[in-house]
Amino acid sequence: MVASLDGFIAKNDNTVSWLDGNGAVYEAGVSVSPEEAAAFVKTIDCYVLGSRTYEHAMELGWPYGDTPVVVVTSRELPQATSAVQFYSGDLRTLVDMELAPRYRNIWLVGGAMLCRHFLSLGLVDEIKLTVAPVLLGEGLRLFNGSIAEETWNLKNVVAYKNGFVELSYSSPAS
Repeated sequence: MVASLDGFIAKNDNTVSWLDGNGAVYEAGVSVSPEEAAAFVKTIDCYVLGSRTYEHAMELGWPYGDTPVVVVTSRELPQATSAVQFYSGDLRTLVDMELAPRYRNIWLVGGAMLCRHFLSLGLVDEIKLTVAPVLLGEGLRLFNGSIAEETWNLKNVVAYKNGFVELSYSSPAS
């Protein structure tokens, strides 16, 4: 997930154009080549999205290719590709019975409500949060709502030349 410095993942109108901003270059940061980014994406076996994140992905141009995608929704939505499956049941059943037996690297992309549900059920074993160098002031918060206090274990920090910082944490249960 990518969030602003003040903890928002989208503006109030659900736009994320602030992600494209050109800030000052952080010289000590690293760069990721297109080849490195493509190689990383190939390690993802399956994506899980909420319905609004899914709709947003379709608006922007489908970024997931042929990788399996599960959209958690109770709404009727158009199918972007044959790799998309819609799911409206229990999240623990989805993970334990449907996804974990078939996929090793499952990425929960969003949205915020779905992430909170997965966290509250203990279904997240790693959080990768990229912080963008922008203050939005208002919008959709990543962790808005009740999440039980829990200390996660820092695994890695990466600073990028574009000023973004990626924080990787593992679950205390890991």
